[in-house]
Amino acid sequence: MKTDTLFYQFFKDFPRFFFELIGKPDTNTNAYEFIAPEIKQQAFRLDGLFAPRPEFPQEPLYFVEVQFYKEDNFYERLFSQIFLYFRQYQPPNEDWYAIVIYDNRSSEFPANLRYNELMERRVQRIFINELAEATKLSLGTGIVKLLVENPRKTAESAKVLINKAKEELGEPLSQKKVIDLIQTIVLYKFPNLSRKEIEAMLELIDIKQTKVYQEVFEEGIKQGIEQGIEQGIEQGIERGQLETKLKMIPMFRELGLNAEEIARRLELDIQTVRTALRQSP
Repeated sequence: MKTDTLFYQFFKDFPRFFFELIGKPDTNTNAYEFIAPEIKQQAFRLDGLFAPRPEFPQEPLYFVEVQFYKEDNFYERLFSQIFLYFRQYQPPNEDWYAIVIYDNRSSEFPANLRYNELMERRVQRIFINELAEATKLSLGTGIVKLLVENPRKTAESAKVLINKAKEELGEPLSQKKVIDLIQTIVLYKFPNLSRKEIEAMLELIDIKQTKVYQEVFEEGIKQGIEQGIEQGIEQGIERGQLETKLKMIPMFRELGLNAEEIARRLELDIQTVRTALRQSP
């Protein structure tokens, strides 16, 4: 699994951990939606974006980029993606920041001097290896540090974070998500080990046999089955509604709405709207 995929799921499920990482723990996370918008002109896709919901236009945009390798002219690509996003989506927010998460400083390609003002005012760089030990950090930041933790310390750090999750997260489903993510990170760091071996290393076998964990797991299965049944019943009705909505997309485009606005108005998936726009004359 790619590190940017891990970060995307992590920040999507737990946005408060992102704002904790950048030193803004008091941010109202309910004001934001974490997305990965596509920039059509150049087939770019941003790693992630904390985009304020429409009712919070005064909040800043946070562009998130995960960079675990050295890329020539990285900042030129990043800034071009950001400005193309502004042109394509026309967000109402006046303020914005780019958060670049590096594993270490050797992965950074220096920015050209002409970008000094942007670098000083708009860019926050985080070098994970320079954070304190995972066991000494908060839960969210500790999970980020686990990605570059010394292999000899990984198991112990992961177990400390698992205990923190059980202590700090009162909701069982949130606990399960964090524990599963920690296990996935350790599996990513030790690709030669099986999932069962990782579970034994982290002493997860006993946790997964607890009544609470089993209830959460079974509830997830139950919800999946129920959703499948409901979708089957509603599919015929929704098909006709979907066709009507698809016919309305070009009209909304002519009125000047972008893909995200159309998706919200018609209650459609953003990818469905983008596909329809590409196919429209």
